[in-house]
Amino acid sequence: MNPSTGAARLLLQALADLGVRHVVLAPGSRSAPLAHALAQAARPDGERPDGAPALDLHVRIDERAAGFLALGLARAAVVQAGVGPAAPVAVVTTSGSAVANLHPAVVEAHHAGLPLLLLTADRPHELRGSGANQTTEQPGMFARAVRMTFDISAPTGRAGESAHLRKVAEEAVAAATGTASGDPGPVHLNLAYREPLVPDDDAWPPRPLPTRVPRATEVAPLRLSADAKAADRPLRGWAADEPTLVVAGDGAGRVAREVAEANGWPLLAEPSSGARGGPNAIRAYRLVLGALADDVRRVVVLGRPTLSRPVSALLARRGLRSIAVVHQGSATPDAGRGATYVLSRVPDWLRAPAAAGGDPAWLDRWRAAGEAAADAVRGVIDAGDGALVGPQVAALVAESLRGRPDGALLVGASNPLRDLDLVAEWAEPPLVLANRGLSGIDGTLSTASGLALGLGRPITAYVGDLTFLHDAGGLLVGPLERRPELRVVVAHDAGGSVFATLEHGEPAHERGFERVFATPHGADLGALCAGYGVDHVRVDDADALARALAAPVVGTQVVEVTVDRAGRRTLHARLAEAVHEAVQGAVHDAVQG
Repeated sequence: MNPSTGAARLLLQALADLGVRHVVLAPGSRSAPLAHALAQAARPDGERPDGAPALDLHVRIDERAAGFLALGLARAAVVQAGVGPAAPVAVVTTSGSAVANLHPAVVEAHHAGLPLLLLTADRPHELRGSGANQTTEQPGMFARAVRMTFDISAPTGRAGESAHLRKVAEEAVAAATGTASGDPGPVHLNLAYREPLVPDDDAWPPRPLPTRVPRATEVAPLRLSADAKAADRPLRGWAADEPTLVVAGDGAGRVAREVAEANGWPLLAEPSSGARGGPNAIRAYRLVLGALADDVRRVVVLGRPTLSRPVSALLARRGLRSIAVVHQGSATPDAGRGATYVLSRVPDWLRAPAAAGGDPAWLDRWRAAGEAAADAVRGVIDAGDGALVGPQVAALVAESLRGRPDGALLVGASNPLRDLDLVAEWAEPPLVLANRGLSGIDGTLSTASGLALGLGRPITAYVGDLTFLHDAGGLLVGPLERRPELRVVVAHDAGGSVFATLEHGEPAHERGFERVFATPHGADLGALCAGYGVDHVRVDDADALARALAAPVVGTQVVEVTVDRAGRRTLHARLAEAVHEAVQGAVHDAVQG
């Protein structure tokens, strides 16, 4: 066979042997050797050529959507892997600007620690820098956002070439899964191909004899080196009754809840932490912090807290003692650079029942404040004029997942996640995920699609209208592709209302606010969905939304919810005032009691 075809087939064969199952492809000519090989590898059992691996292929026409679809599939792989390394997901593009369109997904995967393999086709080296069509400097394009970059010369069929390519595949998968470094993330394989780019036979390379290289999903989970003293006994000066909070950021996991409950500490858990549940979880915590933060002397931080300015301000406070537990595959959760201790894992003494001994009155005060805050929030919302507001939508979305262990939710950035953080209450949380690596709104629908396809079950995505429009192309699934079981709930307030709650929404900036921050768009979401062949329903009240959320998810569907934007800043002011009064009273009663 010609060298380009042979090398493409061998690479896919090697990656499959190392645990890769899902590959996302965007069309192009220079990547044709990979595309032809993938078309064969995606055939049903009994129809694949001898030697061709079984791969699950997903084709998208837009490289940015393809990148985020791969990211969603990688998120699903992480969920399914549990504590061990997850199998990486590959995404294939042609050369030129197609490669650059992967960059948003790459930087998200970099910060979130998600295993991606970027297989980017390129012109051979002799054509680089010559002005040849669709040629740019692809190696190094992603800079420090990738764990490794391989610039692989166009194959010629020379002796040893196959062994070298298999070795590259092994190194790339090890780097993407973090099995050696403990830091999973994206890896770039830049693959040069010369013509001919089409196959001239169906013969795949013979499968090599088994080696000692393990599949990604079989590698034992790596534990970063921890301070031995921290692992064996409490830290110096540790006092069990010191007023302490547990802050569970994105990806913290259930261990954050275990630490809080073992020690009798309040738990401030973001929706995507995996820890939001149980008796210690404090409701509406970001509004409660204003009344009780001054009494906090110590914080244990797990995951990556990115959602709340009050929490960020607390963690940056001088004199606060804190333990930050490094989340594998991400930066140290210490944005204020003030952590007293940074540990590589949660030490056993911190999560054991014997650790209990905190002041019960401390937890009681926070619980009472959280209950009072939640009641105040509900009172303000119920006293409205009947128009749906963001926290109401979030509460109904959260309620639709209550008691559903198979439920899964992907939440968009900006107001949807913050509203959910304010009102969600679960005894046992469903699977809640969000792209919090960089907290961008890009690629959210594609990520949700990848998550649904990877998990093989229905997913709810809850987003704002700008997030929806930013990735509307993610709705486009060709007739030859498998559609995800995905319900997209769009809180449509005709613009970027999150800015109204920030300093940009103050009356002093009113004149320019609407144009440069709110950015009204006037888009007809129903017509857009019709153009993509996606079911659409528009609801305007709570009862209609509840009915739509209770219906089974069939294929891909969009539920558009009309939400009032004009009163967002005023609503937040009323919520803050009502919560402050309610919490002050609850704390006073708790202290007196």
